[in-house]
Amino acid sequence: MISRWIILVAILAASWLAPLAAHAAVRCSVTTVGVAFGLYDVFSSTPLVSAGSVSVRCIGLGTGIELVSVALSTGGSGSFHPRTLFRGSDRLNYNLYLDPGHSQIWGDGTGGTLRQVSVSNNQPVTLTIFGRIPPGQDVSAGTYSDTIVTTIDF
Repeated sequence: MISRWIILVAILAASWLAPLAAHAAVRCSVTTVGVAFGLYDVFSSTPLVSAGSVSVRCIGLGTGIELVSVALSTGGSGSFHPRTLFRGSDRLNYNLYLDPGHSQIWGDGTGGTLRQVSVSNNQPVTLTIFGRIPPGQDVSAGTYSDTIVTTIDF
């Protein structure tokens, strides 16, 4: 019998208002769709992949365009490589990436890479989060999760 696990990465949103006077009237918000991996098969030789998204909308830019940095936290692992999904004391390694080839970890610009995007007034920009769980991890059945904080800076 093949055991399977339900995996979910919750992406929490946090928006930061720039304290600079030039940006005083600009407000940005973030909405997210978490990365839900579904069932993990410990006997599979292929990685489990899924996707979520981060949408950024800024108001008060007038007719201008603003460059916004979008960072993702390390989650409960405290590390960008690997991030960790938790079920009690059980752990399952995974990561979040900027690209569908899973070659660039999405981080905060220090331990990983952050994403920069140009936004215009009141026009949402949606960025895809690519998730991957490596195969061959011997973990017990159950629901694993992690909480990632999204931070924008402009």
